Amino acid sequence: MTTTQSQPLRTLGNSDLQLTPIGFGAWAIGGGNWEFAWGPQDDNESIAAIHRALDLGVNWIDTAAIYGLGHSEEVVARALRTSSHKPLVFTKCSMRWHPDRAIYRSLKPASLAEELEGSLRRLGVDTIDLYQIHWPNPDEEIEEGWEALARFREQGKVRWIGVSNFTVDQMKRAQKIAPITSLQPPYSMLRRAIEEEVLPFAQANGIGVINYSPMVSGLLTGKMTAERVAAFPADDWRRRAVEFNEPRFSRNMRLVELLRSIGNEHGVNPGVVAVAWTLHHPAITAAIVGGRSAQQVDGVAPALHFRLTDEEYARINAFLAENAA
Repeated sequence: MTTTQSQPLRTLGNSDLQLTPIGFGAWAIGGGNWEFAWGPQDDNESIAAIHRALDLGVNWIDTAAIYGLGHSEEVVARALRTSSHKPLVFTKCSMRWHPDRAIYRSLKPASLAEELEGSLRRLGVDTIDLYQIHWPNPDEEIEEGWEALARFREQGKVRWIGVSNFTVDQMKRAQKIAPITSLQPPYSMLRRAIEEEVLPFAQANGIGVINYSPMVSGLLTGKMTAERVAAFPADDWRRRAVEFNEPRFSRNMRLVELLRSIGNEHGVNPGVVAVAWTLHHPAITAAIVGGRSAQQVDGVAPALHFRLTDEEYARINAFLAENAA
């Protein structure tokens, strides 16, 4: 893919935000040396990845203050200063860090106000398009945290507000205070828990859903091998992840071969098929897709346009049913 093609834009929940079916996820580009790192990262490669995604038509970027302890937001800002594109920028709050890089969590209004000012400064913007509570943690602070986000919106510092990783009960609590524009949950063919209650609730309440980790943090891209997992940097959090370890890893590699066979019929790689599987669900507005280099972005960019047939979707679901974890 070398040219921008038009793709149908999708309205996010109750907002006026019009999203491409995939957005650029900026977790990994936060770099190394923090609790949920993916190992070290070259900032210039990260910037090239963002530029490539925008050139190919992606119109939104999702980051968080905690990614690289502020570093991801700074890299996004550098990329946007040197791009002619003006994508929507989403970020998240609630996870903070101490000077020794240890992470703590707070939804106290004063803490969130500090976080918001930090994000605005690092991103170099006057307004954040979508500001999200990253985790409903501490649970007992959800109400005051959500009230604070509603106030930031009234002040014009953020355009829309959303939640991430919330349960239905937690969303109901927030809704009593102010409408929820969007939910950001993990969703992939290996993490389907939200299908039962969360997605139907979002649909019934007009809450947009942007799912993260549709390719299970690189597992379903078609590039993962046991050797590659063994060679992960020591600070790559995926070393500890259940899907990257036996007995599940072998089953997951068989799943990748099915995705490869479907993708081969359309000239796309397994990762694109994995993203399309999540977009097949009617409750999903758009999917977050990470990329650490322009080359990685090229590999997954066809997910802007590629869609599964009902028959292909059923084939994947049959495999998942027959090969339960």
